[in-house]
Amino acid sequence: MGARFLDLYSGTGAVAFEALSRGAALAVLVERHRSAVRLIEANRADLGLDPTRARVLPLPVARALRDLERGGARFDVAWADPPFECWQEGLVALTEAFATGVLGILASACLECPARAVVPPDELEVERDLVGGASRVVILRRRAVLMVP
Repeated sequence: MGARFLDLYSGTGAVAFEALSRGAALAVLVERHRSAVRLIEANRADLGLDPTRARVLPLPVARALRDLERGGARFDVAWADPPFECWQEGLVALTEAFATGVLGILASACLECPARAVVPPDELEVERDLVGGASRVVILRRRAVLMVP
């Protein structure tokens, strides 16, 4: 309850709207395609959601992340569902969101990608890997760093 949700490559906005229906305090939806932005805005209006609670950023993901970082935005959960042909961009975006602090230390991130994709987490840790049909959802967290005195 009360989580701040970041939806990258939002499409129709369904995932962010579902997060809001389940108690998220805020959802920021990032989508660069104008036709999809219009659809998100229409869906938001049909659902009666306040635009300040379901905020749409009509930008490419990399630029949106830079703007969010500059604005001091912090999120608890992120969802990235890029087009399958460029699913690696989603992994790069989530890695960047963790590195810049847009995703907090205890945040979780979900990447939807092709089922056959090999997701090398690098700085991130795979918490869970769910495969179903043609796609998989990989749940990622920031890799724990042990501090030795």
